[in-house]
Amino acid sequence: MPENISRARFSYPVFLDLDGVLVLVVGGGRIGARKAAGLISAGARVRLVATEVSAHVDRDRIVDLREHPFESADLDEIRLVITATGDHDVDQAISAAARERGIWTNAADQPVDCEFILPAITRVGRVTGAISTDGASPALAGYLRDRLAEILDDRVAEVADILASERRAVQEAGGSTEDIDWKPRLRELFDASESNPK
Repeated sequence: MPENISRARFSYPVFLDLDGVLVLVVGGGRIGARKAAGLISAGARVRLVATEVSAHVDRDRIVDLREHPFESADLDEIRLVITATGDHDVDQAISAAARERGIWTNAADQPVDCEFILPAITRVGRVTGAISTDGASPALAGYLRDRLAEILDDRVAEVADILASERRAVQEAGGSTEDIDWKPRLRELFDASESNPK
């Protein structure tokens, strides 16, 4: 490994349950709107703070729209922050204010001011694929996500639903699914789909 390449900073992937969680997005432009839409799709309740709110923002889906410069009070009750003002110094100040309160923050295009970064994702049914390059190249992450999307088709979503039902049946019968080798069942399901394409 070259000496100037350090260990990946963002090396612990995690999927969050944001259902009903109040999240702050600072920035009302195209990027802020996209971040807000993604959070809302994940079930979050979004407070959006911006001096100007563009037409990209779906105002009807924002639970708390505050049209003013960021203030410390905007962090009240917040569990997660995404800042996308387009102003490096402002985003840095917001990240620092959130960090003082122990709130995890993502500053768009500024990994140094982040506690977490957002991967490139592709989703079909229950199955989500996420690709990260540790902030090195969002373009590469997006390219790899698109390649992964070619694999994650409707059959993959169907298999996930079948296995969820089978796992639930084992658990309801008092068993544990942790010690089951699911590989033979996966091969059976995918072999069946290949021999009987829809």
